[in-house]
Amino acid sequence: MASEWRALRVGESARERRRQLERAHEHFTTDAQIADDPARLAHFAMLAGIRPLVVESWLRSQRHPIDLDRPPTSPVLDEAALEEERTKHPISRVLPIVQRLLIDDAADSGFIVAIGDASGRLLWLDGDYALRSAAEEMGFRAGMDWSEAAVGTSAPGSALALDHAIQVMGAEHYHRAVHPWSCTAAPVHDPVTGAIIGVIDVTGGDAVASPHILPLVEATLAAVEAELKLESLRSLIERERPRPSRHAKPTRSAVPDVAAPPRLIVLGREPALLERGGETVAVGGRHAEILVALADAPAGLSAAQLAEQVYGSADAEPTLRPELVRLRKWLAAQSTGLELHSRPYRLSTRPRLDASEALEALARGAHRLALAAYEGPVLPGSVAPVIEQLRAEVDATLRESMLQSAASDVLFTYAQNWAVDDAEVGSTLLQVLPQHSPKRGRAVARLEALAS
Repeated sequence: MASEWRALRVGESARERRRQLERAHEHFTTDAQIADDPARLAHFAMLAGIRPLVVESWLRSQRHPIDLDRPPTSPVLDEAALEEERTKHPISRVLPIVQRLLIDDAADSGFIVAIGDASGRLLWLDGDYALRSAAEEMGFRAGMDWSEAAVGTSAPGSALALDHAIQVMGAEHYHRAVHPWSCTAAPVHDPVTGAIIGVIDVTGGDAVASPHILPLVEATLAAVEAELKLESLRSLIERERPRPSRHAKPTRSAVPDVAAPPRLIVLGREPALLERGGETVAVGGRHAEILVALADAPAGLSAAQLAEQVYGSADAEPTLRPELVRLRKWLAAQSTGLELHSRPYRLSTRPRLDASEALEALARGAHRLALAAYEGPVLPGSVAPVIEQLRAEVDATLRESMLQSAASDVLFTYAQNWAVDDAEVGSTLLQVLPQHSPKRGRAVARLEALAS
């Protein structure tokens, strides 16, 4: 057996890899001595190139009475029970996020999106219609139990068992009926307790187990959990808000009643915008540049440092100081909730900056969120050093993230909107787009235009 596995591992293609996985699965499920002998099992896994987490999942799957030749056919939830579970499940409140980030592109990209609860029961399925019909033949439909205990190794079931994202390809699945498929899944957690409340899965062909799909699923997961956290915070604020007496007279505060700090919007803006309490006000050029500099300096800046960042020279202090006086008056007149202090110069509250939020989203792999927030370069008309530095950082980080790990549809959007003349982006897009995607024609046309 050793020579057989070694021969297969040299220069293997995707098709050869699938055949190797099939043979490894057959050996494991028909030779009981492999699982019973730890040394033999380790040797087998190494020679067959089976990932340790897959072998461990196969071992867990063996402990359950799973018929490998008969896919599940009886749903654990009938229509009434399924509808009830959907209605009360917390993910139902954030389905529009999954729709926008995953499902809308599923049909075009050729995959299925499934959402299950913490026990592995599938609650929602959507995506490519033909694939969904084929998937139903192996019991992959709403109402079915897709946990490891029910079907063995699979991305949704194993993601729940391991409590982390996982990709499963072909015959890495324990059940033979699932061998033609590949999938990527990640568990969803309650933002308050940290407990698993569900799972998000993408199922399809081999491309679904590619490196570009995992960041897509993780970005959707991050957006879902962030929205659930916001919902929890809103509920907490509402519960703790003092209830007025029936006899109390309504009062009106001059300061907006908001929990969030002001937010400065500079991406693609000229002038910038300052959001607070649901209201938006335009911020003039120099004022915006000063606010950006101070937003990134919670400990404050000296007059010389601030002049350097805004005007490019510490000698510009005499020009800066009158501008600071005007900014202080403007902040008070607009009821922004921000106060400008001196020695050193600093803001009473650190405003959120949309450019910084985009960088944070890119750092955690939320490429869709970052691209959706990106409206263009930071204050495109500004030549202040602090703005030019932030502009370059955001644009370079966004481009590198798109090239390295963005999903094909996200990279396509980036290429069409922000990298029309970037040949490297165009070439990378052609490599990651599905073979039969209608978007390939536009990508090829763009590359040909750049080459002419």
